[in-house]
Amino acid sequence: MQKNEAIADVHVGEEALAVKGTHGSDESSVLVDQTAERKLLWKIDLLILPILFLFYMLSYLDRINIGNARISGMNEELHLDVGNRFNVAIFLFYVLYIPLEIPSNIWLKHARPSLYLPALMFCWGIITMCTGFVHSYQALYALRVLLGLFEAGLVPGVVYVTSMYYRRYEYQKRLSLMFVATSVGGAFGGLLAYAIANLSGQRGFLGWRWIFIIEGAVTAFIALLAPFIMVDWPNQCRFFTPAEKDLIRLRFVDDGGEFRMDTLNRDSLLRILLDWKIYLGSLTYMGLTTSGLAMSFFLPTILKEYGWESTEAQVHTIPVYAFTLGLTLVMSWASDRLQHRYGFLIFCCLMATIGYGMLLNMENLSRNARYAACFLVAGGGICSGPIAIGFLSNNLAGHWKRAVGSAMQVSFAGFAGIIGSVMFLQREAPFYRTGLRTGLGMAWVSGVAATITAVCVWRENRKRDRGERDERLGWPAEVVNNLGDDHPHFRFTL
Repeated sequence: MQKNEAIADVHVGEEALAVKGTHGSDESSVLVDQTAERKLLWKIDLLILPILFLFYMLSYLDRINIGNARISGMNEELHLDVGNRFNVAIFLFYVLYIPLEIPSNIWLKHARPSLYLPALMFCWGIITMCTGFVHSYQALYALRVLLGLFEAGLVPGVVYVTSMYYRRYEYQKRLSLMFVATSVGGAFGGLLAYAIANLSGQRGFLGWRWIFIIEGAVTAFIALLAPFIMVDWPNQCRFFTPAEKDLIRLRFVDDGGEFRMDTLNRDSLLRILLDWKIYLGSLTYMGLTTSGLAMSFFLPTILKEYGWESTEAQVHTIPVYAFTLGLTLVMSWASDRLQHRYGFLIFCCLMATIGYGMLLNMENLSRNARYAACFLVAGGGICSGPIAIGFLSNNLAGHWKRAVGSAMQVSFAGFAGIIGSVMFLQREAPFYRTGLRTGLGMAWVSGVAATITAVCVWRENRKRDRGERDERLGWPAEVVNNLGDDHPHFRFTL
């Protein structure tokens, strides 16, 4: 009775619900009241986007602030300029970050996101603060490992939670609004590092220490407030009425059918682990993300190599991130508008290719031309991230498929972080030939993987249109209802 009243409250009753039954479910095609849906979508946006944007920005800021600290005195005080100690410090972040992303999302499915994600955030905020008090590179190494431990669950968790609230072609621009937090975090990190430099010497601490102390304290404080304003899973979120929860479910059905994978058994686990889309989507994300992460870690150093002083180099990182922010928003809007992902990924590959080509010929370029090339490399690497994630997420269906698939994809970005942490070697300054060639090659790992994915999902849609997968409908009901995107009526998107 409560459910029927809830549906009536949002005008999704018999007069507004059309059932066609073409996707293996008697609710697979629904018409919902557009006014009620617009109001609900605004509410979802206000509850989800600001807080998760802040989470992601602080995560990124606390991860990359080591690049700003490096040129603010940390290198000399901790003797990171000996050998490749700085590269090792970046690398160690990923030692636990990579293997824990999938287990974290599996745990998240059974937890309340409003408690789990803020708890992770509080822990990494404290770790960031502690970094400001280290006196040896060995202690820095230990804290970088712990930072990776607690940050591991955030990005896959954000992708997983948000994917359960939005239709596929509403999702890209929302995901991008959260992922531009990388650009905001990068720009804010440069600005903050410039401002904090004035604190150098206060209470006996150099400026680089204040970068970690202040940023970590802000992160931990926000984490304490977050549980009071953050959403949970749609069916348990206290901010939505029963009627709104029903409408969220009906929107999910209307987005192409309720293709479920709610049971994790041997059959569903094999479907996840043998799904080629997840591996190609992970390579797509990893390739260009290598450029984005490498630029985030080394951009202040690279700009200093171009002849700017430390404080000037910090400030000159800001326009680069402002450019990537604007371009990410434009591309995400166009991607949802055109209901297309693949072409935008190739555009990012081409942009990064031009930037790397310029930098590989940097001895013949002016400082301003080299600086312009950094915009292209960063743009290709950072702007591609949310599109690559949206491309895969749009083509996965079912709770377990999305939980594990999104975590696997983001874990591949950990490998991108490892490559990005070691590709710019100090002994090759200022030309960094190995790093530039590696970045160029990885960009086209993305391009090739995205192309193979696009061709294969197009062919699979053609086969399903011809009924070549319909024999699956004759399988036992408990199997058919747990197929996820392997259901014959699911259609993939380019």
